[in-house]
Amino acid sequence: MKKKRLIYAALFLLILLSEILIALFVNDNFVRPYVGDMLVTVLICSFFRVFIPKGAKLLPVYVFLFAAAVEVCQYFDIVKLFGLEGNRFISVLLGRTFSLADILCYAVGCILFFGVEKTVNYFVNSRKAM
Repeated sequence: MKKKRLIYAALFLLILLSEILIALFVNDNFVRPYVGDMLVTVLICSFFRVFIPKGAKLLPVYVFLFAAAVEVCQYFDIVKLFGLEGNRFISVLLGRTFSLADILCYAVGCILFFGVEKTVNYFVNSRKAM
């Protein structure tokens, strides 16, 4: 169990660093908008797996539903509805522009995380057998 937590913590930190580097240094039409959105769901799943290494078998589904809900909030411009458009932090955190492509990227990230979990479980279980 401890080994899984460490693997997910390392994955979380690696993806967090990647997301920060993308945000700071990448300004293109593919990596930042698509890869960044895909990685954010993997980041969130990894974060939760540090604290919940077992159980919540559908964690990637829950994360996808959360991400899609945030995207729907962007469609309705919830930041403006709450009168927070002057708050840059909230505007960046929640986003202000809706995109169906973002929802697709979130889905790809969650599917990718299902594969990550299979790989981590295989690695941890194969080490126990040795």
